[in-house]
Parts: sequence; C-alpha cells; structure tokens
Amino acid sequence: MSKVGKWNEAAEELDAIVASFDGGEVSVDELFAKLERATAIIEELETRLSATEAKVADLTERIATSADEE
Repeated sequence: MSKVGKWNEAAEELDAIVASFDGGEVSVDELFAKLERATAIIEELETRLSATEAKVADLTERIATSADEE
C-alpha cells in the first residue's frame, strides 16, 4: 500500500476511486484493493485533519492569551 500524498492529491485519488465505483468500472478482482486504498486515504486524511484542528485550537488559544496580555 503506497503512502498517501499531499491533501489535494489524496482527495483526487479518493474521488477517482469513488467515480470508478459509480461508473461500474471496478471488477470484482479490483474491488477489495480499491476499498482498501480508499480506507487508507480516508484514515490518513482524518488523522491529518485532527492534527490540524488541534494546532488551530492551540494557536487560537495562544493568540487570545497574547491579546489579553497587551
């Protein structure tokens, strides 16, 4: 399983996987591999999003504290 790239690239790959399901382009042989890849992408993007949310919350708190000190 290859590593998930940049956010936009990963989202585009996920969109392509979903489109292949919608278009009926996936054979039974490919189904499991594509589902596995889609799951890996989703998990990675969720992890990144959670980390970004935590960083934003931290920065917001630091900005608020700094503004209170002035």
